[in-house]
Amino acid sequence: MKKILIGLVLAAALAPAAAQAASFDCDRARAADEKAICASRPLNDKDVRMALLYEINRKTLAMGGRGTLEDAQHQWLRERRSCGARRACLDRAYDRRLDELQRGLERIYRNGPF
Repeated sequence: MKKILIGLVLAAALAPAAAQAASFDCDRARAADEKAICASRPLNDKDVRMALLYEINRKTLAMGGRGTLEDAQHQWLRERRSCGARRACLDRAYDRRLDELQRGLERIYRNGPF
């Protein structure tokens, strides 16, 4: 039942995100990684999904946990930047980060009042 609930909530949350652009302004993209994300719909979609999961996690953590999450996100952004325009590297980086953030979301559901 929880897996169905998780899937429904995530699907509802991601539905509007699919129509959005990347989590940053593609018109201002200067770095190679940003340009590659803006040029690739699958990477763009992963970026939007990552931003959504990050915000959900960030808003549900206490201050100490929130700081740790923010530090991890900044480190991940540095790692993403090191991929440059290599899409396979970016794809792997997003997959790893999405897995980490998804685990955080599952923590919310385990501890939640449902």
